[in-house]
Amino acid sequence: MLSLVTGANTEVLLTKTQLVKDPLAPDIQNLLPEMVETMHREEGVGLAAPQIGQSLRLAVAEVDKTVYYLINPEITSYSQEKIVFEEGCLSLPGEYFPIVRSETITVKYRDERGLPKKLRADGFLAVVIQHEVDHLDGILICNRFKKQQKYNQFKKGYGKLA
Repeated sequence: MLSLVTGANTEVLLTKTQLVKDPLAPDIQNLLPEMVETMHREEGVGLAAPQIGQSLRLAVAEVDKTVYYLINPEITSYSQEKIVFEEGCLSLPGEYFPIVRSETITVKYRDERGLPKKLRADGFLAVVIQHEVDHLDGILICNRFKKQQKYNQFKKGYGKLA
């Protein structure tokens, strides 16, 4: 069983991850099912490697009973249409933030067999993948929320300085 890393000031959660060099390496192949097991145990819908103390560009997600193994994911397009979702995080237990995300994304990644994949994700799946990729880039939802608040305050005040 893997242990979760928690806390908004934890270095591994705030650091951009390293690319997985060999998706078929035994350590990666062993880690993937353990991550899914941990995600299920914690009743989550996604889990990124930094949340278990690993600075690897690796995440798992499960939406509508489909498990996604995201090795070296890269979001290549974001829709202009936005949705707001009240997001929680296994690394910030009990905390929830309204986060603005793109409603549709396209993500490139390698799957658990090391095969290149391209996925167009909509709605909740798009939110989950964006959340996990944020983890891989060292971004927590509390920090994304603060950044969005500052932007909204700027927009409200913009043009009133004359």
